[in-house]
Amino acid sequence: MIRDQALRLAMNPAVLYEDNHLLVLNKPIGMVSQGALPDEPSAVEWSKGYLKQKYAKPGNVFVGVVSRLDRDVSGVLVLARTSKGAARLNEQFRERTVEKTYWGAVAWQASATPPPDEGHCVDWLAEDAEAGRMATVDVAALSPGAKERGQEASLRFQCLERATAGALLEIALETGRKHQIRVQLSARGWPIVGDRRYGSRRPFAEGIALHARRIRFRHPTRDETLTIEAPCPAAWRELGYESVRRS
Repeated sequence: MIRDQALRLAMNPAVLYEDNHLLVLNKPIGMVSQGALPDEPSAVEWSKGYLKQKYAKPGNVFVGVVSRLDRDVSGVLVLARTSKGAARLNEQFRERTVEKTYWGAVAWQASATPPPDEGHCVDWLAEDAEAGRMATVDVAALSPGAKERGQEASLRFQCLERATAGALLEIALETGRKHQIRVQLSARGWPIVGDRRYGSRRPFAEGIALHARRIRFRHPTRDETLTIEAPCPAAWRELGYESVRRS
């Protein structure tokens, strides 16, 4: 059931791209991708309401989820408007042919080693149920049963700008694991600004300073590659990075 218009308009994503098969949003901080509580908006429910109103659609509106972002993460979110589009996009994600690029603002204590100009992070991740978060683990020390519950995570990054005890990183995901960027950077002493769950001591105005900046994929029905970028939220301007002001 579509939530009332007042609720849906309380947290409006920006539409970055739209056609018969796709709807690509710039998801705001604080909105879940799917499965919100009854009194909370989600990107899926907002999209159903948006499409229903714009095209005067009777009955239910199909919106297929092909990617997700954490509640406190902003940026590019791809949704499918048809089952064909959803199936073909899901195949691309499974085959890891989708290129996902994030911006992350990190900060560290004076005793930490700052990130280099570029780097490649490879870790084994497993869920720490007691702490309620993901963690890097020594795969060689895991028992066979525990190893089956872990996953290898890989990303590359380059430093776009530096500030006092902070940096703006551009991050290219090579795998798509839960909280992957947050836990891998934190494990190296570079937690995302505002991410208290993974060790940040620096506050951030809204959510955490992690933004899905760009996505590149094949259109599900046309012989065309799409590259879609999302501007950073206004709260990011307080970080003082020139790249953010130009985005």
